[in-house]
Amino acid sequence: MTLLVISALAIFASVILGGTFALKFKDKLHLILGFSAGSVIGVAFFDLLPEAFKTGKDFYQIETITIFIVSGFLIYMILDRSLAHSHHDVECENHNHKGVLGAGSISLHSLIDGIVVGLSFQISPAVGLALAVAIFTHAFSDGINTVNMIVRSGGDIKKARKWLLIDAAAPVFGILLSVFVSIPINIFPILISVFCGLFIYLGASDLLPESHHGHPKIWTTVSTILGIALIFVVTKMMGF
Repeated sequence: MTLLVISALAIFASVILGGTFALKFKDKLHLILGFSAGSVIGVAFFDLLPEAFKTGKDFYQIETITIFIVSGFLIYMILDRSLAHSHHDVECENHNHKGVLGAGSISLHSLIDGIVVGLSFQISPAVGLALAVAIFTHAFSDGINTVNMIVRSGGDIKKARKWLLIDAAAPVFGILLSVFVSIPINIFPILISVFCGLFIYLGASDLLPESHHGHPKIWTTVSTILGIALIFVVTKMMGF
């Protein structure tokens, strides 16, 4: 139980530090957005995608898991375009809703991360600690991404901090929730696959174009590559 509490507090702190970093350097938003896009894409391809196939192989065919991934992509695309479809008099409001949609998706993913960490400790302390360290390392980029989703959509600092706190609290709540409830193991591959599709769309179709808009492409491209590279290194170090 002590390791579980320490893991929850460490992940919470990592998210807060990432979001604080993004707020401090918001004048370099295009570079941070480029990095965010890379990290989100990296999480999708190096973390969620392999995990979806690994955990789902005993329950679903590869084609079925692929359908779940595409479903996640399409769900986010439909929601995103529905919010973007507006008249001029409500354009600003809908743009803010897009930011909330992105931040909410990341926070929901963080909640699932917390549940997975909590359940992994039920398997063994070693498995739980290894997974908690992995979540801790990319929780920093989750904090950055959450703040960026709000700030780039026109939200103020107060709103960004509110969503940062929500994202930081989500994995803690997930860990707490895992103590009282148990999610069927065959459901996890579906959730992971859907989030993989969500993150692919969020990174490639939303954050990446936004980071390049009106800014020198060389540095935003470098930032994106660094974001992808960081997640790749982290997942390799953690043995994913």
